[in-house]
Amino acid sequence: MNTQNCFHCGNDIVKTEEILFEDKSFCCLGCKTVYEIFSQNDLTSYYDFEKAPGATPQEVHGKYDFLDNREIISRLLEFEEETIHIVSLYIPHIHCSSCIWILENLQKLQKGISQSQVNFSQKKVRITYDPQITDLKTIVLLLNAIGYEPYISLENYEGIRKTVDRSLIYKIGVAFFCFGNIMLLSFPEYFEVGEYWIDQYKDFFRWLIFALSLPAFFYSGWGYYVSAWKSIQSRMLSIDIPIALGIIVMFVRSTVDIVFDYGQGFFDSMCGLIFFMLLGKLFQQKTYSFLSFERDYKSYFPIAVTKINRDGREEATQVYEVEKGDRLLIRNQELIPVDGILISENAYIDYSFVTGEEVPIAKKSGDKIFAGGKQIGKVIEMEVLHSVSQSYLTQLWSNEVFQKKTNLKYKTITDTVSRYFTPALLLLAFISFGYWIFIDTNTAFNVFTAILIVACPCALALTAPFTLGNVLRIMGNRKLYLKNATVIEQMAKVDTIVFDKTGTITSNKKSAIAYEGTPLLEKEIGKLKNVLRASNHPLSRRLYDFLPVMELLEIREFEEITGKGIRAIVANSEIRLGSATFVGLTKTEKSKQTNVHVSINGDYKGKFTFDNQYREGLEKLFEKLSRNYSLTVLSGDNEGERENLTQLLPTGTTLVFNQKPEEKLAYIKELQEKGSNVMMIGDGLNDAGALAQSNVGISISENVNVFSPACDGILDASQFSKIGYFLKFSHNAMKTIMMSFGLSLLYNVVGLSFAVTGNLSPLVAAIIMPLSTITIVSFVTVMSNLYARKNKS
Repeated sequence: MNTQNCFHCGNDIVKTEEILFEDKSFCCLGCKTVYEIFSQNDLTSYYDFEKAPGATPQEVHGKYDFLDNREIISRLLEFEEETIHIVSLYIPHIHCSSCIWILENLQKLQKGISQSQVNFSQKKVRITYDPQITDLKTIVLLLNAIGYEPYISLENYEGIRKTVDRSLIYKIGVAFFCFGNIMLLSFPEYFEVGEYWIDQYKDFFRWLIFALSLPAFFYSGWGYYVSAWKSIQSRMLSIDIPIALGIIVMFVRSTVDIVFDYGQGFFDSMCGLIFFMLLGKLFQQKTYSFLSFERDYKSYFPIAVTKINRDGREEATQVYEVEKGDRLLIRNQELIPVDGILISENAYIDYSFVTGEEVPIAKKSGDKIFAGGKQIGKVIEMEVLHSVSQSYLTQLWSNEVFQKKTNLKYKTITDTVSRYFTPALLLLAFISFGYWIFIDTNTAFNVFTAILIVACPCALALTAPFTLGNVLRIMGNRKLYLKNATVIEQMAKVDTIVFDKTGTITSNKKSAIAYEGTPLLEKEIGKLKNVLRASNHPLSRRLYDFLPVMELLEIREFEEITGKGIRAIVANSEIRLGSATFVGLTKTEKSKQTNVHVSINGDYKGKFTFDNQYREGLEKLFEKLSRNYSLTVLSGDNEGERENLTQLLPTGTTLVFNQKPEEKLAYIKELQEKGSNVMMIGDGLNDAGALAQSNVGISISENVNVFSPACDGILDASQFSKIGYFLKFSHNAMKTIMMSFGLSLLYNVVGLSFAVTGNLSPLVAAIIMPLSTITIVSFVTVMSNLYARKNKS
């Protein structure tokens, strides 16, 4: 009897309850309503990704009335401002590409929703909405109406409940139970024991073996069949197709053997195959979980914040050491690392990193400010409400705002192999089967199944991500914090390195500073000190440390103009610090040193002259790098340091001075147009454009919480002399990937040669398969750790 399936959810339709709408059948009014919603909003493409992907919406009957409580909503929200709320909801029904598509198009179904992003692995959707247009309860009811009811725990509404998926463990347990018992029952026939009572119960044991195989075949192996079927439907030949085919062939062949009394079949091999395949999958899952944990735990941020101690002293503190109740100082362009309460009279916070909106939000004393905002303007003070969430910062750094488009070579290799691997494998399996079927039927089926199993490219697929993940972790331990694994591949291709000067090859630590000009009064020095307190520029930090401690004054206006200087109003005086032209000088003498000029209320006072202190190991570093790379020093300062740098750096180093930020970017672009792969190393302040334009942009961090969206990585300033080590390590990482690719392919060639000739049983192939994965992962781990120690300098 033919059964009709619901167009929306795929469930069987009871004929008497069938609902017809637009020539489509639905099992209930709820499914028909969801279809209508999608149809009216031009979202019927939802059904193109997968047949019947939806879920039947459930009745709510006041279930979400608790979302009228503002206190509960506040606890659920990740981010809360007057016009923007962000919430992450756990949705158990997320299971396919259709789910992702519809949940990332919620803005078409509900006004007020500006963005929604799905985290498929965690089954979460992160929704950004305007609370003045819609509310959380409306959004939750909408999700319920379209069959994606969120799970919100009322027992603990501090956040969404974290669920642990143990289904893989259960499947492994069932497969192992079936495998072990079938092996035990098969021993008499294995050893051809001819006892009368064994022969008498032979049929009973065979049918018992058949019954024991069913849970493994239908429950443990079900995921492979579903995955293979979806791949066929989407016309993509995934690796699950040959695996599923091998299991089904063994099951059918074994069933035929028992029914027609040809033998006991291969049920033990089939269950063993499923068990070892799932074991390999568990190993792979644990591998990725480990790498994810390492990334979250390390937080990948060397940033520090300025903490104000009880005695008023300012102290640089690691961001993860910040505790509730601490008082923090946030300067211009600094990232707010934690949620807190604004102590200063007012502030302007740019939340573009979080929301994408670049308009700063005005805050007044006592207002709550959220982690992820960037302070714009004068210095502010805040009190910490919660300790830093490292995984939140990691998530923030992975935001689309910070991404640079890169082409990944190792991905191309893996994708190319996968594209041709499955059809070639199937072709080889069928050709071998066709050859052996005329010689020996049992061998033909064994060969067919063994080929499909032994050539599983799990190890091949795991090679690149595990190698680069491990390298990412090792570099993080050595204080180079890369945004993602793609940067390693880009570093391996670099042939040109461009360095910024101030704050990059020069140190921000105290150095010789001299003042020339009209002597400054104590009050004037106090005003300068307060203006510099709000700035993060390397010269500002050095000058701030150089000037004596003064009382704090209120800064009414503050503006820091990139590449020019600072303008501020303090105690009714206009202060200008920066270049000669910025403070109003029309004629200046050429200087061999770096200068910061000062004017107060339009009157030129004089200049601070800096005796540049170059970073330790600079000369040795450049000497090593010059052997393999083209080197350039790009500076916004005047040519005063040319003579010193020419003597200090190796012959052939290009020195370019008087470069504005836009000129630095143009210089990088010109190098790239000539075919160079450029790595830019800067301080992340005046170099944002150049860092973004370069193939690899690395920002130097020296205990200052400056967060540059342009950079691919952050290097702790103490590790500056190790740049050569990191570049060599990236080369060796790619070499490790190529070696492990070769090892994996060699394993497949050897395994297939045994399988094709009939000298490899399916069970042995199933055991070898996860062992090969473990071997490859062990190899890349050992090699990357070996290279890490070998290259250390």
